[in-house]
Order: sequence, then structure tokens, then C-alpha cells
Amino acid sequence: MVTDMTVGKPARILWAFSLPILCSSIFQQLYNMADSVVAGRFAGEDALAAVGASFPVTMIFMAVALGCSVGCSVVISQLFGGRLYREMKTAVSTSFIAILTLSVVLTVLALIFCSPLMVLLNTPQNIFSDSALYLRIYILGLLFLFLYNISTGVFTALGDSKTPLYLLIASSVGNILLDLLFVAVFQMGVGGVAWATFLAQGAASVLACLVLFKRLKKIEAPGKTKVFSFPMLKRISIIAVPSILQQSFISVGNLCIQGLINSYGSAVIAGYSAAVKLNTFSLTSFTALGNGLSSFTAQNIGADKPGRVKQGFRSGIIMAMCVALPFAVLFFFFGPQMVGLFLDESSVQAVSAGCRFLTIVSPFYFLIAAKLMADGVLRGAGAMVPFMITTFTDLVLRVVLAFVLNGALGTDGIWIS
Repeated sequence: MVTDMTVGKPARILWAFSLPILCSSIFQQLYNMADSVVAGRFAGEDALAAVGASFPVTMIFMAVALGCSVGCSVVISQLFGGRLYREMKTAVSTSFIAILTLSVVLTVLALIFCSPLMVLLNTPQNIFSDSALYLRIYILGLLFLFLYNISTGVFTALGDSKTPLYLLIASSVGNILLDLLFVAVFQMGVGGVAWATFLAQGAASVLACLVLFKRLKKIEAPGKTKVFSFPMLKRISIIAVPSILQQSFISVGNLCIQGLINSYGSAVIAGYSAAVKLNTFSLTSFTALGNGLSSFTAQNIGADKPGRVKQGFRSGIIMAMCVALPFAVLFFFFGPQMVGLFLDESSVQAVSAGCRFLTIVSPFYFLIAAKLMADGVLRGAGAMVPFMITTFTDLVLRVVLAFVLNGALGTDGIWIS
């Protein structure tokens, strides 16, 4: 269903629009966490460490996919809000052509540099082969990852946050069932986890594209629509590139930090892998709300209604605080139980490392949530310079402090950073 967010009460519209996006984010994280849970529970601590060691690399690809999705979503939202339907369709087709080209290039490069990158990250020898195997299979599915995220971005731009949710629920359930089948029944280990993700993601992306293009056909646009436009690609890139850089800065920071963590051995890697998946669960939820606010902002900027943007931002902050509270409470007070979802009682050192990470990081979720909502407004309004300044500051502080504090405080220094 297409939703016009330029009319009606901003708070009500934003809640109704953002909640399905939040649910989609939760299911997407469950989708990702299923790999680690099944690997840790059915294939052992080393298998969880192997999946976790490749996680920062996979997050770089996810960052590019999300950045592209945000870029096209903002531009399409602005065009939709301004009732420029012919240009909007050009933006959609241009986005898909660009993303298909980018995904092919990244797949080739990633397959070439997969093993050297794992060496650069100081991946322990006892998990190196499994980590590289998981990463290679994940890379083969990059086309599906990009197609799904770009489809989701277009759905969101059109005010439809429910269709991506339904697709993601089906994909998540399929991924979990395939994980259990390949790992618990067929004993395929880390490879089974990777192939389950590949198949579930592939089915979701194809279905998302079919539904989206069927939906777009119903929107009438006067005149002939260009299939590809370089000026439109430039307009999308102005939003997409900073968004990609923001997401990539976070991922590159994680990559640098992963190299430090890998030096502590597979037990700490496993504990960090479990804790960072939980941490990513919360951060992605805040980001999802910010993306919803971006679409709301973009539509209202396109309709020349800046007053509604201010009202939406206030409502967005309230939403973000409501979501941050349960995450902070669960991770701070029930860390052992949360990390225990991934590891059994025998992995004492791993559970301890994961719990320590959550205890240090979780109290700051309220600040992070507020910052990501502000990012959402800046992105939706196209104010990318202040957006990039705050993002770059985040990266520099986190990475520099990790290396400085690691020497004095060990892993605690990394978590504090």
C-alpha cells in the first residue's frame, strides 16, 4: 500500500509507518542471528567464532547495500511527495541498473581478496578455513542482498513499510529452518549456515522485485519514462554515497577492532561475536526508525512542508527512547542469559567476554538512538555535510581509542571505545 505522509497528524503517521520498519529490522536481525545461534549451539564454539570473525567483512557489504537503499529511498520519496511520478519511475529503474552493476563488481573483487583479508584480520588458524568458506558463500549471494535492499528502499519511499515486513518474516522463517536442516540434521557445519542464508535471501529478493514492479505499474505517469538517467544517478549518489560512507565507516571501524579482538583467541572472538550480534540488533533497530524518519522528512521536504519535519523529529525521538529502554535493560541486567542464547555453559571465557561488552556498551543506547534519529532528518533533508562530519568523528574516536585503551585495559578498553 502506497502512503502519502505529507497529510495527517505527523505523530500518528510516523508511528504507523515506522513500526513495520522496526519489525522488519528485528526480523532481519533474527535472520542474521540465526546463523550464529545454530552455529554455536550445534557446531560448537569454534564454528561461532568462524562466523563471527567474518562478520565485520559481511557488514561492509551490508553497509553498501543499506547506503544505496537509503540514497534511492530519499530521492524517490521527494519525487513521490512532489507528485513527479514520471521522474520517480526513472529514479527506480536507474537505481536498479546501478545496483546490479555495483553488485557484480563487488562480487568479483570480494572473491579475489577474501582470503588475504582474513589473513590481514589475524584470523586464528583453527577457524581460518571455516571463516573463509562462510565468507565466500556469503559473497556469492551479494546480488540477492543488493536487490532485496534496493526493493525495500523503494517500498519505503512509497510509504509502504508492511510489504517488506511480510517478505522478511517469510525469509527469516525459511532461513532458520534451513539452518537447522543443514547444520543440525545434515551436519554441514559453517558451510550449511552460509548456504541457508544464500537460499533464503535469494528467494526473498526475487519475490520483492516481482511485487515491487507489479506495484509500480499501477502508478500512472504522464509521458515516456527514461529507463536510465545519469543526472538522476548523480542526484541519488549525492545522498547514497555519504550514506554508504557512514555505514562503511562503522564497518571499517569494526574491521579494525576485529583485528585487535582476534589477537585474544577464539574464546574471546566467540563471546564478542555473540555480544556484537545483540548490539547490532539494537543499533539496527534505531537505524530502522531513523530510515523511516528519513522517508517522512523527504516526502514533506518534497511537498514544501518543513513544519511537519520538526513535528516528526520530536515524535521520532520519543519512539527511539521507547525502543532503547528494553534493549538497555535486557543487555545490562541479563547479559549472561542473552549471550547464553549463542553459547552453552561450558564456554565460560566466551560468555564472560560477551557479558562484559554488553554491560559497558548498553547504557549509552539512549544517546545513540537520539543521534540516529537526527541523522534520519539530515539525510531526508539532503543535509549531508553535517551528517558526514558526525559520522567521521564517530569512526576516528572509536578506532583510535580502541588501540590506545587496548594497551592499558585489554578487552575492556576495546569495549569502552
